[in-house]
Amino acid sequence: MRELRIHGRGGQGSVTAAELIATAAFTAGVFSQAFPAFGVERRGAPVQAFVRFSDEKIRLRSQVYEPDYVIVQDSTLIRDVNVFSGMKDGGLVLINTEKKGEYNVPAGVKVIAFDATKIAIEEIGLPITNTTLMGAFAAASGEITLEALKGAIEERFPGKLAVTNFAAAKRAYEMIQEGAY
Repeated sequence: MRELRIHGRGGQGSVTAAELIATAAFTAGVFSQAFPAFGVERRGAPVQAFVRFSDEKIRLRSQVYEPDYVIVQDSTLIRDVNVFSGMKDGGLVLINTEKKGEYNVPAGVKVIAFDATKIAIEEIGLPITNTTLMGAFAAASGEITLEALKGAIEERFPGKLAVTNFAAAKRAYEMIQEGAY
């Protein structure tokens, strides 16, 4: 079983991202599970969402404490929350940031820092980064395909919203594949 933990703030779409990633994985024939964890339920408050992937049925129902993957939608969370807590050796962290910096990550953990907000603004017209980060996650992890992600986005969003969100996801996917971050 592989596990993903998404760190964001209320209103950034962390829960939607988890649900769409799980949908894309399930569509591709993998057992998956997505669920959120909220503290205070208000816009801007730290939130977490979780996804599990497995080739076998998933019976575990706890939060993700030792993730293989972490997505950080808002890099300011790094100073308030230990987003790297429990990371497995060989794990991957995607951080939405315009700044290239040093992060105190556990040994053996790879960090990909890129400006998902810029892509979201250019493609969607809003600084909502969830689908952009989903595209990056698909490319970096190999857990979901771009085609399955497209299907999940089209199932969730109507018309032009699906087109622009997939454009952001695809752009991030290609950027990560090319190593241009």
